Amino acid sequence: MSNQPMTRAETAFDQPLLIASILQTGLNAAPEQEILNADQSRYTYRELGERVHRLANALADLGVKEGDTVAVMEWDTPRYLECFFAIPMMGAVIHTINVRLSPEQVLYTINHAKDDVILINREFLPLLEAVWDKVDTVKTLVLLESSDGPAETTLPIDGEYEALLAAASADYDFPILDENTTASTFYTTGTTGLPKGVYFSHRQLVMHTLAARSATAGVGHGRFNQDDVYMPITPMFHVHAWGVPFLATMLGVKQVYPGRYVPETLLKLLLTEKVTFSHCVPTIMQMLLTAEAAKDIQFNGWKVIIGGSALPKPMAKAALERGIDIFTGYGMSETCPILTLSHLQPHMEEWDLDAQAEIRSLTGRPVPFVSLRIVDENMNDMPHDGKSQGEIVVRSPWLTQGYVNDPENSAELWAGGWLHTGDIGVIDENGYLKITDRIKDVIKTGGEWISSLDLEGLVLQHPGVAECAVIGVEDAKWGERPLALVVKKPNAEVDAESIRELVAGYAEKGIISRYGIPENIKFVDSLPRTSVGKLDKKVMRAEHGGL
Repeated sequence: MSNQPMTRAETAFDQPLLIASILQTGLNAAPEQEILNADQSRYTYRELGERVHRLANALADLGVKEGDTVAVMEWDTPRYLECFFAIPMMGAVIHTINVRLSPEQVLYTINHAKDDVILINREFLPLLEAVWDKVDTVKTLVLLESSDGPAETTLPIDGEYEALLAAASADYDFPILDENTTASTFYTTGTTGLPKGVYFSHRQLVMHTLAARSATAGVGHGRFNQDDVYMPITPMFHVHAWGVPFLATMLGVKQVYPGRYVPETLLKLLLTEKVTFSHCVPTIMQMLLTAEAAKDIQFNGWKVIIGGSALPKPMAKAALERGIDIFTGYGMSETCPILTLSHLQPHMEEWDLDAQAEIRSLTGRPVPFVSLRIVDENMNDMPHDGKSQGEIVVRSPWLTQGYVNDPENSAELWAGGWLHTGDIGVIDENGYLKITDRIKDVIKTGGEWISSLDLEGLVLQHPGVAECAVIGVEDAKWGERPLALVVKKPNAEVDAESIRELVAGYAEKGIISRYGIPENIKFVDSLPRTSVGKLDKKVMRAEHGGL
């Protein structure tokens, strides 16, 4: 057949890739399937669909329109899932606020995103109260729960979530949007004090969901199918809980939302609701494995993706011995996030636990539609020999196209037409990636970023400190913790406790997260520097990495 133009009907319709299709697929597949709010309540997918319509009507009644930004400050609940769909399906943008940031950082993200509405759980009211007088654009506040008595707050609450939904119509006429319409935004912290905003379109979220489905479909370990029971143990404000709630909804699986991460609650839900698929950071996994209530439990049939920081091989082996199908996932806020998964190849499933743990704790192989390279400083590819290191750069259909209102960092992120992760890694002959280092000296503790530069600046406020460098050191519980290397001023009286108290004071003021307070402080005579006078943190890590 010759390559001739095809006839197109005048009434032919180009179906856009929209989040609404994810929801509708789940509603069609399993209208009577359950969604749980911890042990408080449960409802069906059919009711989920109705509540999404009611929420859209309630928001519209409050003045929300296409292009507005609606922020959410909430624990992991079905209410958050409803927001995942209703807000972007209206043509508005959902801003998932990281409630673990300091008050000043939360304030920055609210103003920078130009939030119009905030839906807030009452537990976070004090956080917002602390900065409310500096909030610029928010016009409406909605209390995100139903409980006895009014909320004790000085904030101007405009309504309560359940009451608004009850009064709203269950029929909302969602628009057919351009698939490139922005659906979500949130902020990531890195090496600078100000968080950077990323954003994703409907098309990107749909493509990410389809790729995740392709990567986890079928038989074998680490698969996610219609007969699974899903419970996130990664905050829903953190990269859409790694995008898995969208996938779970599309599949129509039973979903269990645990609220706050309390070990006893998580364990109870795992057992009583027969959860089979989750994802979490290593800190949470360690907490569950060592919890007193879990000491006699075998977790057979529980599949868990570990991300946020490296999965230590000893933890992988300990989890396998307890019956957990554990494996690594890799990504970042800028990548929506999933780039790789450390699934075993079929023949590896017969290996002993020690050999399996080695593979499962690697960074993994790219999921479908991800192009991943390791390159030198000139963007030349490095050999895939498991030894040659390079920066990890990627392309896929779902990567953020830049940072919100930040052209300089956006250009750096996409230098050369590839997204630069800032991570250094190697790829072996089987295509498995392993991260070996980071270009920038951020510290990741319990899945949260700490800026070493910010922390250094605070320590230097101590009158007795002449120089300071902060590096990350391995920690069995948190993945990493900051180590402050301090040079005293001549004849100065300074001790570790006074430095910790100084940093803790800044944490109380919201200038830095409480996770940034360093337990580990070493006094040294001098700090190693490069030939151009920069602090040589590679040398510091080699010398002090083991404390």
